[in-house]
Amino acid sequence: MAPSSDWWAKESWRGTPVVVKMENPNWSMVELEGPIEDDFLMSGSSVRARDKGKNAKQLTWVLLLKAHRAAGCLTSIAFAMFRLASVVRRRLVSGHLDTNIDRNAVKSLFYGCIMVFLCLSLFLLGLEVTAYLTGWHFRISNLQLPNLLDNQFGVYSAFNWVYLKWVFIRIEYLAPPLQFLANACIILFLIQSLDRLVLCMGCFWIRIKKMKPVIQNSVLDLETGENGYFPMVLVQIPMCNEKEVYHQSIGAVCNLDWPKSKILIQILDDSDEPIAQALIKEEVKKWQRKGICIVYRHRVHRDGYKAGNLKSAMNCNYVKEYEFVAIFDADFQPASDFLMKTVPHFKDNEELGLVQARWSFVNKDENLLTRLQNINLAFHFEVEQQVNSCLTNFFGFNGTAGVWRIKALEDSGGWLERTTVEDMDIAVRAHLRGWKFIFLNDVECQCELPESYEAYRKQQHRWHSGPMQLFRLCLPDIIKSKNPFKCSDTSKFYFLQICYRKKFNIIFLFFLLRKLILPFYSFTLFCIILPMTMFIPEAELPAWVVCYIPATMSLLNILPAPKSIPFIVPYLLFENTMSVTKFNALISGLFQLGSAYEWVVTKKSGRSSEGDLTSLVQKGQKHQRGVPVTDLNEIEESKQQELKVSKNKKQNRIYTKELALAFLLLAASARSLLSAQGVHFYFLLFQGLSFLLVGLDLIGEQF
Repeated sequence: MAPSSDWWAKESWRGTPVVVKMENPNWSMVELEGPIEDDFLMSGSSVRARDKGKNAKQLTWVLLLKAHRAAGCLTSIAFAMFRLASVVRRRLVSGHLDTNIDRNAVKSLFYGCIMVFLCLSLFLLGLEVTAYLTGWHFRISNLQLPNLLDNQFGVYSAFNWVYLKWVFIRIEYLAPPLQFLANACIILFLIQSLDRLVLCMGCFWIRIKKMKPVIQNSVLDLETGENGYFPMVLVQIPMCNEKEVYHQSIGAVCNLDWPKSKILIQILDDSDEPIAQALIKEEVKKWQRKGICIVYRHRVHRDGYKAGNLKSAMNCNYVKEYEFVAIFDADFQPASDFLMKTVPHFKDNEELGLVQARWSFVNKDENLLTRLQNINLAFHFEVEQQVNSCLTNFFGFNGTAGVWRIKALEDSGGWLERTTVEDMDIAVRAHLRGWKFIFLNDVECQCELPESYEAYRKQQHRWHSGPMQLFRLCLPDIIKSKNPFKCSDTSKFYFLQICYRKKFNIIFLFFLLRKLILPFYSFTLFCIILPMTMFIPEAELPAWVVCYIPATMSLLNILPAPKSIPFIVPYLLFENTMSVTKFNALISGLFQLGSAYEWVVTKKSGRSSEGDLTSLVQKGQKHQRGVPVTDLNEIEESKQQELKVSKNKKQNRIYTKELALAFLLLAASARSLLSAQGVHFYFLLFQGLSFLLVGLDLIGEQF
């Protein structure tokens, strides 16, 4: 059978599975699989007619199926948007502006600058959308621009003339400095990323080599003290209105395994609430009746905050009898063997001034906010502090869960109230005096994380403004410091080399790179420069800066907490969101502006481990001997009433700076659609939504 002009087949193919191809200049190629029979070999027009009918029916069913799925998706999206809108409406109606933070003149100026950027971006967005709709969806080169401007009154309308002027201004005057600033931030970003990569490689090296501090002579017998090391240890717990957690920390330190004749516990209470004072006093008396050597100290005036409290306690005459001091915050619950694992490291090591333990968290899985905090702190302890302890022999004291040699504290000048990071202050001064530090990654001390965004924000403001205060104050001392090493069998050249290396480590790596550059470029690059490049497209940020390297760095940060890998995207977005608070705190601390010296006690919820909850239940079932039942009842009733009042007063806040940046980023994401920048659009969209959720206080315990 001879093939026709528009299809072909062969007699020998009858009854065998073949692929028949029908070609026609006016039709696309169609492939049919199956056996060829005699009745199939018909004219090309009949085949096309039958296939056309089948294809039309199949296409109808496919379109109906897709329409059904699209309707379902639209319904679910509409329902989700309706719920989100209702939540936003409730937040706007019942929420309160963050007046405690934004009332400051400096921070109001910072908020005003953000609002200026927002208004400008909305205006430019309207201008760009109008230009796009009128056909200006292309880039104008510098060579084309003068010719277009010459014809401004001939061909183009007034809007076109205005838009051309704007294009001329952004090409000639705005794009070059913006690109220069973007390149500078990219360089800082790469340097900081390299530092983060080196730290991770150091952590892997420590794990491979199994490097960790080892006790030379372990404690063998607690009862007799034979072959053991039991020096006099002072335990301090500074607290202020810590009604939720005081009993947990006091109970934990009173159960430490150490000879009772060689330990003294100081409860340093700065509370100004009578109920808190009464509760803490009663808890101390309870343990005193059990034979624990514990004392209660209260200051009338809270001068110097925590540093002033510790300094006042160290001035007691009986402190001279003690060799070491262990410090715990009010929400920390050390294990009973904490001193047994930390104090022996000081034996036969006279140059050792500090032993720092790691933190663990009883509420790390409480909500999304605590999960994201756990990622940050896990990297801080597992990578930063462990690597710095092993390789540079210096890291910042965490203010709690550490044991100091009292001689090192006195030699370094003691506690000073000049900053809000007294722990970092004493660590820097002790390091300059030649004292060594070690970090124990396998010794953990339980505590709790802030569960509300308000508490976390205030904590981060203090943690980032304090280092800048300290850097400004101690920079001259670091530069002028002499070589503090006591080794006499080393050459002078080696002394100078070590001294300069130590200064470089403290100034550049510790302060500039990790305390100043990180918050600066994070806010400037991703919250200011990136949105501006959408409206000034002549200045560009590569996709690898916006997406790939930040994602890689976030993955490295999350490795110490592998169970949190599913939260890598929220972690990246939330870190950029927190850059606003950190940048604001950085500027306030560096230039002594605003509330740089404000100390706000982090709000606690009183989370406990399972064992602590059991002890608390047993405690509530019986009263202590010698304590009037009426007094206890009055205290408990007052406490319950205060808790009810606090719950009624707890209201969601509306954070204006975060909301303003949310709308700025969302406007920039809309502008990126006009330029068809996929990576930039998705990043700006999700980052804007992250700022929106945080600005409406939809993260943390309330949500």
